[in-house]
Amino acid sequence: MKVLCSSEESLYRPEAVRWRQRMKLLKPLGDALVILPCSMRKPYSRSKSHQIFMQASRRIQEVILTSPFGICPREMENTFPIQSYDVTTTGDWSFEEINVVGKLLQEYVQGKKVIAHVAGGYQEVCEEYLEDVIYTCEDGRPLSPSSMGNLKNEVKHFKRIKPREKLIEGFKSIALYQFGEGGDALIPDDVHARGRFNKRIFYNNEQLATLLMDNGLFSLNLAGGQLLAEKGIKCVEVDFELKTNTLFAPGVINADKNIIPRDEVVIVRNGELVGVGKSILSGEEMVRASKGVAVRIRHRIK
Repeated sequence: MKVLCSSEESLYRPEAVRWRQRMKLLKPLGDALVILPCSMRKPYSRSKSHQIFMQASRRIQEVILTSPFGICPREMENTFPIQSYDVTTTGDWSFEEINVVGKLLQEYVQGKKVIAHVAGGYQEVCEEYLEDVIYTCEDGRPLSPSSMGNLKNEVKHFKRIKPREKLIEGFKSIALYQFGEGGDALIPDDVHARGRFNKRIFYNNEQLATLLMDNGLFSLNLAGGQLLAEKGIKCVEVDFELKTNTLFAPGVINADKNIIPRDEVVIVRNGELVGVGKSILSGEEMVRASKGVAVRIRHRIK
């Protein structure tokens, strides 16, 4: 599903606001990061420009600047809605865009060394909100041979992030974005993934979740739901035994207020996990409604 962002007002679309709020939970890996411009093509790594950038920059943390979403760490580029928004990339930024994106970038950087491989409005953001930045573009052309040579020379000064560390921290970042604060509990440090497209996440030979290729989000299994239930995250409370794969609103006695429609949720009874599924209503609506479906249950304990 395309998310159309055609004007400055798109900064305040619910999807963009929620994205920026959740980005504040993420932390960059390693000793340094490289800032890159966005591209028309999504995910960014499918664009010709980013395929060239990544040859030089992928050994350290990459973060893409974009309006209206602000920032996109490379590990998040396949996640909805950042993988499917539609906006014209002119390189010209308004005062409001520079302000909103700059504040978020400043908070994300957290004192790390910064290489900014950007020009135009992207560079204005960095110049206004960051200090002690290494700029690698010449003549406003990020893809020129001299600019790319500068980028390669600067990146090699920093220690490479290990692929395993990058993979696990990427999963944790997606879980934090999807489930909010504490959501990275879904991904213990020694999980492993199977599958080329949809990635099944395993821990102690139990499947926790599946990372779906089409939206870059996790689909929960019972073992993963148990980890979130222990933290009280995205919980829907019932007081009866589940016998079908549909939970109606009148059966809900309490629900996490942070739940929105289409969220992955965990269903609990007397503090014990009884199922996982996808919400149809928000958490507040589930409690308030006197009729209608609250959750489509994917797995339940029988």
